[in-house]
Amino acid sequence: MNGENSALLTDLYQLTMLQAYHREGMADTATFELFVRKVPPNRNFLVAAGLEQLIEFLESFGFSDEECEWLGTLGYFTPEFIDYLSKLRFTGDVHAIPEGTIFFQNEPIVRVTAPLPEAQIIETRLINIVQLQTVIASKAVRSVLAAPGKLLVDFGLRRAHGAEAGLMAARAAYLAGFDGTSNVLAGKSFGIPIYGTMAHSYIMAHDDEADAFERFAESLPGNVLLLIDTYDTLEAAGKVVGLAPRLAAKNIVIKGVRLDSGDLAELAKSVRTILDDGGLTECTIFASGDLDEHELSRMLTAGAPIDGFGIGTRLTTSQDMPYLNCAYKLQEYAGRPRRKRSKGKENWPARKQVYRRYDDEGRMLHDVIAKDDEPGLEGEPLLRQVMAGGKRVGARETLADMRDRLRGQLGRLPHDLTLIEKSSAYAVLISDGLQRLVQRMDSAGL
Repeated sequence: MNGENSALLTDLYQLTMLQAYHREGMADTATFELFVRKVPPNRNFLVAAGLEQLIEFLESFGFSDEECEWLGTLGYFTPEFIDYLSKLRFTGDVHAIPEGTIFFQNEPIVRVTAPLPEAQIIETRLINIVQLQTVIASKAVRSVLAAPGKLLVDFGLRRAHGAEAGLMAARAAYLAGFDGTSNVLAGKSFGIPIYGTMAHSYIMAHDDEADAFERFAESLPGNVLLLIDTYDTLEAAGKVVGLAPRLAAKNIVIKGVRLDSGDLAELAKSVRTILDDGGLTECTIFASGDLDEHELSRMLTAGAPIDGFGIGTRLTTSQDMPYLNCAYKLQEYAGRPRRKRSKGKENWPARKQVYRRYDDEGRMLHDVIAKDDEPGLEGEPLLRQVMAGGKRVGARETLADMRDRLRGQLGRLPHDLTLIEKSSAYAVLISDGLQRLVQRMDSAGL
């Protein structure tokens, strides 16, 4: 069984609450929304991702006979409730911000409207799916902004927190504007271009470095990119220059070299000189090794002649922001708005929409969070219906669509939000109607 699609991929308290709901007959329509309470201090904006995998999960949601049988052995649940679970499916509606959309604090990115038990039971996996890819896409786009026009490749599978995390990180990075991944399964699953060179072990397994270069080139003549920092980087660059004529006689062109250690910026300058002096002016330099957007910015500002980057650990673990302060909260039940008033964790109640407004030059000006049925509001509504009655609405979006959407939105960001450094906060306003609703609820103690 594929554990990623199992309804058991949830927290126990979801099931204990469901049994209580079932016993009390509480199955009226509920609306929950997923939102991020604050944009992290080291981000200027976030990028929505993971919706496609969420839709796939919801469309296939259900407890198998084997899972129900196992739940029955735990001693927590009645036979009547287990029978109920065996028939439970997701039949609700989902509105969401499309993948590749820039968003900010308190803005609902997923809105679920369904019978209360259905909307409740999906909480854990919904957050799990959407948070991961949103975290990675929001990290990856910073490298895209730091290194415009450079080849960017996800190298992070081996350091990811599990197989699914590595696969979804490759997808999220590509959505954010990366050019490809080293992850072969991600290439097959999502059509992402795959890239790869060689490891130091290949060089070390041969008695002679130049011989290793030549044998590798002969085995992969159409894509020769040689790792040159196993021993002496500059000496290896010279060996590449010496090897080039022999390979050219066999119609093999050295496409590029890779640097993976040392002072990458300074080494790249010296290697560039050696390659150019040796006539290999078209041979590219690709760098990897504990990179992130800050290292890219530093090296490129220093004039490093690097054509592309492999970014792994710090991307796939989102080292400086490994999680989001996100929440999936009940906003409405049985036709009444609901509001959590816990200090520091208050939520804006009711079903909501987000409207984005632009200035005269087409730049993002501010967003407005409003009641979904609030009249007279101007701006671009961000949430769209993506599921109705438990089924997908409309055609499946492609990753190309999502990449184009994000690229277009980056072009409409205020300039200071495109910087790697922290900028002033983007304004997210609360509509008059929503503020009045909160005042009425708080006054009434609701």
